[in-house]
Amino acid sequence: MADMTTSELDIYRTANLLIQQHGGDAPIFAAMKADEMLDSGDMDGCLVWKRVLKAIDEIMAQKVPEGTTIQ
Repeated sequence: MADMTTSELDIYRTANLLIQQHGGDAPIFAAMKADEMLDSGDMDGCLVWKRVLKAIDEIMAQKVPEGTTIQ
């Protein structure tokens, strides 16, 4: 079961911040953080970063690339 002590709002705030800081590399950054948590035995931390990664994927899927028009 996922660590629910971290609110969805915090997850999406973190995801947005990582997108602002890392752009297209945000998913890689979040995945690396999840791996670090897993390697250190912090399962709750790993689950939180996996939630952040999922939120990043959702946010990035909704963004329209520059130069693209919506018809």
